[in-house]
Amino acid sequence: MRLSNLADYAVVLMSAAARQCGSVAIHAGLLAEQTGIPGPTAQKLVSQLARAGLLVASRGSGGGVRLARPAAAISVADIIEAVEGPIALTSCVAEGRHDCSLEGSCKVQPHWGVVNGAVRAALQEISLASLSVAPAKGAGSHVPPDTAAGGSAQTTTTPAFAGATS
Repeated sequence: MRLSNLADYAVVLMSAAARQCGSVAIHAGLLAEQTGIPGPTAQKLVSQLARAGLLVASRGSGGGVRLARPAAAISVADIIEAVEGPIALTSCVAEGRHDCSLEGSCKVQPHWGVVNGAVRAALQEISLASLSVAPAKGAGSHVPPDTAAGGSAQTTTTPAFAGATS
């Protein structure tokens, strides 16, 4: 399973917005510059993230976008779902979908909801705040625990999940 490029870029863009203290308005163009995300893509994502209630946009001088709530209250699951819709690993866990050729005879189907719930819960546990600070030395691929404050600012010039595909 891989995230789409848009979901990957949305996480990177939101992380950059969080590093701007979250409440300071910043233009989509500046977020694009800071992250390496193409300008039109950044603008599209800003619109989607604002529609989902994760960003608040304001017009005029001093306008731009800012986080709609504290970074600690925004999860990776929230960001992914804002771009891709509900997290559904298989079609049988997607609400209203009945397009699996194995439906009715699949012995695993009753268990996919548990698997899907575990993946979504894991993504829900990772806050935007935890992605906005540099990981501890020697942390490897371990995701640092959420902290409301502390850690040094990390600057990102390329998407965090390099290699994601659409």
